[in-house]
Amino acid sequence: MAAFTAMAAGPQPSSPVTQRVVLAGSQPSTFGSAGNFTGRARVDPLFSPEFGLSASAAYVTFEPGARSAWHTHPGGQRLVVVSGVGLTQYWGGPVQEVRPGDVVICPPDVKHWHGAAATTAMTHLAVSGVVGDNTVQWMEKVSDDQYNAR
Repeated sequence: MAAFTAMAAGPQPSSPVTQRVVLAGSQPSTFGSAGNFTGRARVDPLFSPEFGLSASAAYVTFEPGARSAWHTHPGGQRLVVVSGVGLTQYWGGPVQEVRPGDVVICPPDVKHWHGAAATTAMTHLAVSGVVGDNTVQWMEKVSDDQYNAR
């Protein structure tokens, strides 16, 4: 039985790795740059890639009418809408409305944008895959005509 227990436990790390808690509010908020966003978008970082997890995450809050520029993610992205009403679109697709609880699944290298509806702020949890040191490739801004095409 002892041999089975040792096998079930798996290989032991050569140095102890422990759990760590990153306290809420311990990382400063930033604002999306004017080159990559239209309007005001606040980014509250949650975690960066480490200990074998190749992803980063942040809460992103878009003020009414704010939106990202067109962009891609080499490792893909998942967005979980937490509050408000948002909009998203992939290149060549329709503008779609998203609400709390909706999940946007964006595969690697799919050109897209996301942001708030015109009159309502929106917050989403963004989890982005990391390839090398890269999480995002920014492109041109979303025009007002593209944003309003519904």
